[in-house]
Amino acid sequence: MSAEGAEPGPGSGSGPGPGPLCPEHGQALSWFCGSERRPVCAACAGLGGRCRGHRIRRAEERAEELRNKIVDQCERLQLQSAAITKYVADVLPGKNQRAVSMASAARELVIQRLSLVRSLCESEEQRLLEQVHGEEERAHQSILTQRVHWAEALQKLDTIRTGLVGMLTHLDDLQLIKEQEIFERTEEAEGILDPQESEMLNFNEKCTRSPLLTQLWATAVLGSLSGTEDIRIDERTVSPFLQLSDDRKTLTFSTKKSKACADGPERFDHWPNALAATSFQNGLHAWMVNVQNSCAYKVGVASGHLPRKGSGSDCRLGHNAFSWVFSRYDQEFRFSHNGQHEPLGLLRGPAQLGVVLDLQVQELLFYEPASGTVLCAHHVSFPGPLFPVFAVADQTISIVR
Repeated sequence: MSAEGAEPGPGSGSGPGPGPLCPEHGQALSWFCGSERRPVCAACAGLGGRCRGHRIRRAEERAEELRNKIVDQCERLQLQSAAITKYVADVLPGKNQRAVSMASAARELVIQRLSLVRSLCESEEQRLLEQVHGEEERAHQSILTQRVHWAEALQKLDTIRTGLVGMLTHLDDLQLIKEQEIFERTEEAEGILDPQESEMLNFNEKCTRSPLLTQLWATAVLGSLSGTEDIRIDERTVSPFLQLSDDRKTLTFSTKKSKACADGPERFDHWPNALAATSFQNGLHAWMVNVQNSCAYKVGVASGHLPRKGSGSDCRLGHNAFSWVFSRYDQEFRFSHNGQHEPLGLLRGPAQLGVVLDLQVQELLFYEPASGTVLCAHHVSFPGPLFPVFAVADQTISIVR
């Protein structure tokens, strides 16, 4: 016989008191058979009993083990309830506030842009505002659903914990041993998962993006802002492979390095680059560049931290973290940043290239005024301030007056 504790004798284990007796021997059920998972008497557990060779232990030991498990489970349930309560109290209100705030910002963006072209896009405005409202409602409903779900989970956990505590309080050892509901309640509690982060609880800003709106907005911005800002090249930055016009608006490429340029910390000494003298840190800005005479150029924006010296990629526009450019090499058109190059499927090169920089929403957009085509748009958190930047390796490009 395998037993956990003392071997039962014929008269041992009188049990915790009056209770059910063994139907075979008429003795108290003071032992627990681990093999048959039921209480047995001392005779059943003895050498000649039916449970000979089984895993036998005292009933009170088995009951104490179950009590300890219940206590541990109650503690885990309490911790889980506290975590869920904190999530509902701290996280979900913030999610809701953020969704409302982002929806408000998106709504203002839609209204601001459509105000420039309202006569042409009343229906588009209505459609987009409905999408923002729908996305806000979706996020709000998702948050409400989460609230209901976790409220039900908390209630269920509380019910399970209350039931387990009731078992501890009201059941004696034998009743506790035979109570299968303990395991059922524990399994039910384990089926309640902890809260997880979900994109369904966040407002999706992409709901305000519309090709029609972007195109109309770029046309209106270039039409209303282009020419209002006097953008000129900073002659201190001009590469010795470039010639700068007297009005500081035209760059011409030369295969021979100019010896007339005095070197300085601001000047690009290898790549044919130049920065504008004007920088932007906030607001909405637009300018146009005449590129029809060149088959090799780059136009975009760059941080003032862009390195100037050497032939490495850290000075080459579009090959570092400090520059964002539209580029053309023969019939290859790309948007480049930090060594990542996005091919643009253009069939012909634009004669003029419009650049729109909206630092309010952190958006850079390249636009062809002649066809009203948005060539590419880039959304990123820009480090300010930003300078218009130019590079040319063939013929001439000019800032449009």
